Amino acid sequence: MKVNLDQILKAGRELGASDIHLVRGVAPAFRVHGDIRLARHEPLTEEMLRSLIDQLLTDKHKRILEEEWQLCFSRHWPEVGRFRASIYFHGGCPEMAIRVSETEIRPREALRLPAVIDELTRRPTGLILITGPTGVGKTTTLNYMVDLINRERRAKIVTIEDPVEFVHENRSSIVIQQEVHTDTPSFSKALIHVLRQDPDVIAIGEMRDQETIATALTAAETGHLVLATLHTPDAVQTIQRIYGTFPAEQQNNIAYQVSNSLQAIVAQNLLPRADGKGQILACEICVATPAIRKFIRDGEAHLIINEIQTGKKFQMQTMDTALLDLYQRGEITYDTALSFARDANQFREKTSNGTVR
Repeated sequence: MKVNLDQILKAGRELGASDIHLVRGVAPAFRVHGDIRLARHEPLTEEMLRSLIDQLLTDKHKRILEEEWQLCFSRHWPEVGRFRASIYFHGGCPEMAIRVSETEIRPREALRLPAVIDELTRRPTGLILITGPTGVGKTTTLNYMVDLINRERRAKIVTIEDPVEFVHENRSSIVIQQEVHTDTPSFSKALIHVLRQDPDVIAIGEMRDQETIATALTAAETGHLVLATLHTPDAVQTIQRIYGTFPAEQQNNIAYQVSNSLQAIVAQNLLPRADGKGQILACEICVATPAIRKFIRDGEAHLIINEIQTGKKFQMQTMDTALLDLYQRGEITYDTALSFARDANQFREKTSNGTVR
């Protein structure tokens, strides 16, 4: 039986799924509000999956998949919208995870992003990092920030993405979106050339390697606003991850660059709502105050958390503060808040049997 991809994608969009999984031996699966639901469909076979992938890929993408055994690309389907597909192998069989892209940029209030995000986006230069594990909305936040700049500033914005998930129209700004494996071979090579294209704002889908991080820091130091994502859970580990990417002899210089260029770190997590109706965003906000810049420069990243805890006047908050606030408002359960807390013991001290003291 031939897999009807259009029907699967339409079903995913109608269900409000964030992801669609096409895996051998099971029916098409949809992730809805964080949970996996199986479609009423016969289990997918290796023959079905190989036929589907053969129809989807260009010759260039087929060569990349053959050489690297994995591939990520985006595609726009008429009447359905844009999707990001990631192909991987499992037991020698190709399978696919498909991210359902947003059809429009939602307002900040709908995304539940803190107001400081808008203020950070208006900074003329520097580095803003959006961090968190996979699937917590980092790309959504990045696109919200690009859209805000696009509406408010007369600038040139260049994005480097793998792949492009949301296509921005030119509004007040000019937006150039480059896709890895389609317009450029890699993030690092794209970044080197982007600096020659007279950009005001550079958005990097993911800082994956040493060369990309180094070039992003240079761009942020030389008068550009750089927005980028990293797979790190909080501000402290983000700084430590950047340090650790470089050899020991380079780390002092990197610390100095980060301390000069960093504007903020926004660490995200998506949590199940207490009413079971979807998920809600929790954010840790670290704004680069003089004290935080000093901790970074001196290689004392572990002290950053203390500054975040006392930085409410700069609109900073720890992840645990965000969790406590959501719990107090009844939007997440006590167990959810406790399981995601960075310091579970301290969180327990602020509550008693699930009741805030």
